[in-house]
Amino acid sequence: MQSRTLCFNGTLFRKNLSRFWPLWGLASFVGALFPLALFLQLVREHTRVDALEMTGAYYAAVSWAIPALSLCYAVLCAMTVWSYLYNARSVSLMHTLPIRRRGIFFTNFLSGMAMMLIPYAITGALCVLVSLYAHAFDPVGLGITILAVVGESFFYFASATFVAFVTGNIFALPALYFLLHFLAVLADFLVSSFAQGFLFGFNSSYTGVVEFLSPTVYLTGHLRVDMEYAETMTASGYADRAVASVTLENGWLIAVYALVGVVLTALAYSAYRRRHSESAGDVMAVRWLRPVFRWGVTVLAGTLGGLVLYELFWRSFQYSPTYEALPMAVCLAVAGIIGYYAASMLLAKSLRVFRGSWKSLLAVVVLAAAFCAALHFDALGIESRIPTLDQVKQVELRVQGNTYTLYPGQDDALIEQVRTLHQAITADEAYIRDAEYNGLMPEEEGNVSYGNPLRLTYTLRTGAVVERFYSLTITRDRLAQSDTYDALLDALVRNETMKQKRLHLGGDGYTPDGGSIYVERRGEGYDLGSREAQAILNAVAQDAAVGAWGDADWFGSNDGSDYALNLDLSFTRQEKNNTYNDWITITVRPSMTYTTTCLKKLGLVTEEDLVTWAQMDPARYDADEAYEETVQAEIPDTAQVIYPEEHTVEALPSGEPTAAVTGLVVLSA
Repeated sequence: MQSRTLCFNGTLFRKNLSRFWPLWGLASFVGALFPLALFLQLVREHTRVDALEMTGAYYAAVSWAIPALSLCYAVLCAMTVWSYLYNARSVSLMHTLPIRRRGIFFTNFLSGMAMMLIPYAITGALCVLVSLYAHAFDPVGLGITILAVVGESFFYFASATFVAFVTGNIFALPALYFLLHFLAVLADFLVSSFAQGFLFGFNSSYTGVVEFLSPTVYLTGHLRVDMEYAETMTASGYADRAVASVTLENGWLIAVYALVGVVLTALAYSAYRRRHSESAGDVMAVRWLRPVFRWGVTVLAGTLGGLVLYELFWRSFQYSPTYEALPMAVCLAVAGIIGYYAASMLLAKSLRVFRGSWKSLLAVVVLAAAFCAALHFDALGIESRIPTLDQVKQVELRVQGNTYTLYPGQDDALIEQVRTLHQAITADEAYIRDAEYNGLMPEEEGNVSYGNPLRLTYTLRTGAVVERFYSLTITRDRLAQSDTYDALLDALVRNETMKQKRLHLGGDGYTPDGGSIYVERRGEGYDLGSREAQAILNAVAQDAAVGAWGDADWFGSNDGSDYALNLDLSFTRQEKNNTYNDWITITVRPSMTYTTTCLKKLGLVTEEDLVTWAQMDPARYDADEAYEETVQAEIPDTAQVIYPEEHTVEALPSGEPTAAVTGLVVLSA
């Protein structure tokens, strides 16, 4: 009879499941609690669930719960089925069995996958029974959920298996496993932290550029449940909103990670074929990975530990929030040397690792110095990088608490103004930093404005994002010089088109969805509905058209001539399945006759409420300025309110035409 070499041993498979039943049994018990709790709730309330709503719940679990659970559960399964690798006696005994390594590998791998899937299978079966009871069974949604759970479970267990075969110590397995899964996020945070401290304008603590290398973070952030609703009329005449369709967005990512799991499984099997039994107990079982481990720990300890040392021992001695290159290089070198020796001791399983290591220590010092020098002198040109018009998809400008969104093709001139402003800011780096941290001497009261935040966000056609943040000092003298960033920023914000964009009247997709108003005299606040917000918005647009609103006030005279009204309007923009929010804060002035008349017509304020801060608290202001009257245009008493459904073009009291605006407007008789 011809002999055959099998890749699967049923006896070993059953032995693994019976030996480690407490692990998968406890996981199954915990998982079963959720569908049982849902079943009891349905029985108690005598309710039924829509099938698509149940599918949405399945997809929600796949998008955030399953990745997090599988991340933790997979390493436990790997530690059980591969535990024999970390003990010299156990691994020798296993390799004396009449099973080849290939058979041992695939049998144990399938054992681990079975332990991964049994809890999900039991939980899923109970969920199906609950769905049938609630008449909410959706076979398509169930099938997609099963495939997603299997794909995610396979990837996580494959990654844990790969780590199991490159390590030789059972304590190193979970440490290295979790480190590799979050290394990209940690590295992004560290690099961004250094960039923030050295590079002018860089203010992001996390970029997400390599987030896909951290699967759990990437999956939970990109898997989304898209639920579309449809409204139907009930027999009683009321509108009923029901789920029309459910989609698991970016579900293809699970398939990609499952393919990565296949590659990791193949690498693990290759490592097992070459693995020496004597490596049991070593931190790294694969010899050529030992230098990678040593220098990886050195770099990680140097950057993370260097930041800690710098904050502890140097931060309090400097007067600038930016990092100083020489002290930072010293801290990086010290932390890196500590990390190098710690990694060497773990690999050698000995404390005697100092002899002959001076060359490596010199390399650590050189790397630390080169890293700090590259950031200090901006070797990559990050500070001066300004995307060109043909590179950008959109440009977002946020200044004075307002957001402006510009698009190539329709806002080319404004985008060029933004780029010119950006170039002027980068050219004045030394002046801006000195003015922000040391102040301007001598300083004339009311002629200097510190800490004006400006955020520039370029979204490129490639999908990349270039974001810069600046805290600008503005002076009256520089405002009079046309080539300074002060004058360029002021001219940009005062642009009539920018005023329209500030109110989101330029067709950028934002619509007012409400807001709030606080009447200081009464000490009461009110929430605004979308119709009221639209009315106030168009009234403000009327005032902007006649020059009564929209001009930047960089120096904030605070003379008490504003009304004691706090007015905020909020906006939303729906783009595919993403909702974007924005808001503007409006300082109401007596000269804003259209706005104040609109507020009175809506019943939000009365004439008694329209008092200035100086009138409310005259002792706080100088007598000559407290009661200075602002010249106002007369609005006839017959003014009326037109609601958003009525669209008209109106004339101002002076007879000058304004740009047509939609929504509620104030008309003169």
